[in-house]
Amino acid sequence: MADVLRTRGRHVEYNTITVRPLTPAIGGEVSGIDLNGPLSDAEVDDLHRALDDRLVLFFRDQPIDHAAHVRFSEYFGGIHIAPSTKPWQAPGHPEVTIIHADKDSTFVAGEDWHSDMSCDPEPPLGSVLYLHTIPPVGGDTVFSSMYAAYDALSERMKAHLEGLTAMHDAAVGFGGITPEGMKLPRTSHPVIRTHPSTGRKALFVNKGFTTYIEGVPRAESDALLQYLFQHLQHPAFQCRFTWTPHAIAFWDNRCAQHSAIWDYFPQTRSGFRVQIRGDVPR
Repeated sequence: MADVLRTRGRHVEYNTITVRPLTPAIGGEVSGIDLNGPLSDAEVDDLHRALDDRLVLFFRDQPIDHAAHVRFSEYFGGIHIAPSTKPWQAPGHPEVTIIHADKDSTFVAGEDWHSDMSCDPEPPLGSVLYLHTIPPVGGDTVFSSMYAAYDALSERMKAHLEGLTAMHDAAVGFGGITPEGMKLPRTSHPVIRTHPSTGRKALFVNKGFTTYIEGVPRAESDALLQYLFQHLQHPAFQCRFTWTPHAIAFWDNRCAQHSAIWDYFPQTRSGFRVQIRGDVPR
């Protein structure tokens, strides 16, 4: 494991921003930029390179409105509006999803490790989450590198997984909370995907949406998925973000998974999320 992590280290130079790595595998806290206004081409280029290198970027003290939130997201692609999240769209802003939990909440979406909306035919490239209200303590989000998870597999396991596909079903995460009769997406994706920008391979199954591996007996699929779900949670693949008011997390769903920790009940944690259109995993 240490050898895998050690060979990944590299230094990236930026012209307009400062990026402080959180762990060797994943995460970078970005400073020296204001997301309330338009960004320069140089800033956008630096952020693209930082996302490719760090997988998830964090920004503090950025009190943005919906317009600024959407504008920032559009520097990385079109907006992804997932059918499954329609009940939580911000009034007048279908591209913005309300993320909220308080004393009246009976569940919090995202506690299981997952890649956002991997059930969609073209899962989002990334998610931009802005929290304006946070609990006094708790409410962290943990992220895990699927590059690191793949790299740490044995060569025999990599060979076994190559070419396999798995079913991702929105009913796993949304079946009990969406309006009755709402059609939920269900899509097959590769178990191992290649990132279109970096060319690196990443594990692409998650407990939040993946139901079974296709073409193998169900018992074999269940055992293999259980192993992979546990494997991808290894602490060496992770970083953990402690939120502050008006902070933003921007992560790459193609190569990172996350888990929202609901340890703050009955306190309030509230904000908004915008997702960026992705492509068909290959």
